[in-house]
Amino acid sequence: MARKATRNAQGAGSIRQRADGTWEARYTVGRDPGTGKQLRKSVYGKTQKEVRQKLSQAVAALDNGDYFQPSKMTLSRWVEIWLQEYTGDKKYLTVKHYKAQCKTHIVPSLGAVKLSELAPPQIQAFYNGLQRDGLAAKSVRNIHGILTKCLSTAVQVGYLRSNPASMVTLPKIEKKEIHPLTDEQVKDFLRVSAGDEYEILLKVILFTGLRESEAIGLTWDCIDFKAGAVKVCKQLQKRPLSDGGFTFAPLKNDKSRSLRPAHFVLDLLERRKREQAAQRLKAGELWEGWHTAEEQKSALVFTTATGGNLSPQTVYNHYKKLAVKIGAPDSRVHDLRHTFAVLSLQNGNDVKTVQGNLGHATAAFTLDVYGHVSERMKEDSAARMEEYIKGLVNL
Repeated sequence: MARKATRNAQGAGSIRQRADGTWEARYTVGRDPGTGKQLRKSVYGKTQKEVRQKLSQAVAALDNGDYFQPSKMTLSRWVEIWLQEYTGDKKYLTVKHYKAQCKTHIVPSLGAVKLSELAPPQIQAFYNGLQRDGLAAKSVRNIHGILTKCLSTAVQVGYLRSNPASMVTLPKIEKKEIHPLTDEQVKDFLRVSAGDEYEILLKVILFTGLRESEAIGLTWDCIDFKAGAVKVCKQLQKRPLSDGGFTFAPLKNDKSRSLRPAHFVLDLLERRKREQAAQRLKAGELWEGWHTAEEQKSALVFTTATGGNLSPQTVYNHYKKLAVKIGAPDSRVHDLRHTFAVLSLQNGNDVKTVQGNLGHATAAFTLDVYGHVSERMKEDSAARMEEYIKGLVNL
């Protein structure tokens, strides 16, 4: 038989035993701003002592202004809100990546869980399961980054007291080995690409370290032949037609940079300018690019034979054919960028200069990616010191 409700000793709430034998404590958290009626909440437990303790904690939190009402919203619903309302400051591809990972991994596994009940062990089990399914450690960490951002926003808006994703153990990433071209392969590449349709574009990437999207998005107003400088301030991004198709977008780290490439590169670009003018005349009415000298100033440097923008996939497929010819069938266009970085370091450029040329956020990141090159640099440094010492000894 249910017992009659009794008042808490401090008068902060009431405790009663329910018909099923469990205990309930009710307390007031404030008043409804619309009706003026008291807003009451309940806590439950198996014993009167347990419920009294929970009641005391709730009342103390109210007195200290630290009271927190758990959200009944599911993670799935919150992810939907977060993607819609709280990612407006992110780049197009970043949001696209967030949505894909949420749809593929996060929501199917954790979406039905109430936001307030999501606990670190559940998230840990989710990450462990992803690894067992064969997902790479880097991919698991990327998913963790998205979930962490999502739940951090939930904390900021008051739906969570703390972020459960901050209390997990993440898999260790095995450093991915890069595959730059060897000196012999670079020499062969210069030979087999001579006269090729994509020769100038690929050689510019190889000897400037530009990302492929930066190279195909390069415009003539970014090249100063007199000063011998190339400004990198945007990239050409492929998007679905519904999202605008090919679009100029900010750089990866939002920071433009100025390059001072070798004269060989500037000669290539001057040659490209003449080549493009000849293509325009040949295409006639089919020409899709610039039509006046003024329009040319901001027109794309690298275009199709009819003046249209290049497709990254077409460039990639074309490069692969050349890569086979030089004995590097697994090489990608991005490996030309790696090759530039390695050649720069091995030929005496300091890490800070290489960082700036590549557009990396920090020199530490550059060192992390190309740290293996330092062994050869150490050997060269030791050889130079040996020559210096011999010179002193023989004085």
